[in-house]
Amino acid sequence: MTEHIVICLFALFGSGLTFFSGFGLGTLLVPVFAAFFPIELAIALTAIVHFLNNIFKCILVGKHANKKIVLRFGLPAILSAFLGAYVLTLISDAPPLYYYSVSGKVLSITAVKLTIAILLFVFSLFELVPKLSKLNFDQKYIPLGGLLSGFFGGLSGNQGALRSAFLLRTNLSKESFIATGVVIAVMIDISRLIVYSTDIFKHGASINYSLLIAASLSAFAGALIGNTVLKKITIKTLQTIVGVMLIIFSILLGCGLI
Repeated sequence: MTEHIVICLFALFGSGLTFFSGFGLGTLLVPVFAAFFPIELAIALTAIVHFLNNIFKCILVGKHANKKIVLRFGLPAILSAFLGAYVLTLISDAPPLYYYSVSGKVLSITAVKLTIAILLFVFSLFELVPKLSKLNFDQKYIPLGGLLSGFFGGLSGNQGALRSAFLLRTNLSKESFIATGVVIAVMIDISRLIVYSTDIFKHGASINYSLLIAASLSAFAGALIGNTVLKKITIKTLQTIVGVMLIIFSILLGCGLI
């Protein structure tokens, strides 16, 4: 029951933030799911919730998406998301890199946990470092942004900050900026879910489907709130809190304590 409450609350909170920040639902849910499931399964489950939530958001705001930007950014993102998700399947089966003992308990540092820890740490900096939070790129680099965003989206489920950094220079309206990002996220979700499907089917018997449904419905509720109320308030403080939480989690995960 505890995991239902915790995951649903974070799904609600993270989905609300998605409407007005480069900080996405995937970045917040991966560490929460990882507290209850193996990291590779946590990423796959997050991808499912992320995908369903983005489909719901497309229904709400998708009509404002810029089709040209979606194609220039989204098509490279789809291709690189396949690669990122495939790399995840390779490193998730690798043997532990290092063993050590704490108070008689044997802990291990694995390639997949260390990789995800580093990525989470880096993406948290986009929320905490002023220069990185304002980072943006010229429009000619939009396809490159798609490649990078898709790859990290497939590998770790965290690509919202990079996507926003590249899209900020497109001079889209606020509504179009949000909708374009949502459509691109759906494209990336589809490609990585195809690769993750092997892990999802492998762990099918151990998946708590009621939890998955509850998390998705919570994310839907967060999307509705984000589209109506939360977009009217500042989220700088919230971004800072979440960034600090991600740094703490990435250190614990990288050290094998989680």
